[in-house]
Amino acid sequence: MAKGMGDILKQAQMMQSKMETIQKELANKRVEASVGGGMVKVTADGQQNILDIKISPEIIKPEEADMLQDLVLSGVQEATKMSRDLAAKEMSALTGGMSLPGMF
Repeated sequence: MAKGMGDILKQAQMMQSKMETIQKELANKRVEASVGGGMVKVTADGQQNILDIKISPEIIKPEEADMLQDLVLSGVQEATKMSRDLAAKEMSALTGGMSLPGMF
C-alpha cells in the first residue's frame, strides 16, 4: 500500500513540475485579437496579461468615442478568451483532457 502511495506522490510531483514548465512557456506565447475589421488589435500572453493595444488612427474621433471604447473592450475580452483557451489546451495535454478544479 505504501509503495502505491509513493508512486502517486511521485506522479503528482512530476505533474506539478510539468505544470510549472507550461506556465513559463505560456508567458512567452502570444495571441492577438482583431475586432472592428482590424481597427483595434489586442495582444495578450498565455497567462491572460494584456501586452499591447493598437488602434487605427482613422477611428480616433471624439464623436466616435463610444464606438472606440466598445471596440477596445471587445478586443480585450476576445484576447483574454483566446489566452484562456490557449492555456486550457496546453494544460489539457498534460492532464490528458482531465478537468482539474481550479485550473483555468
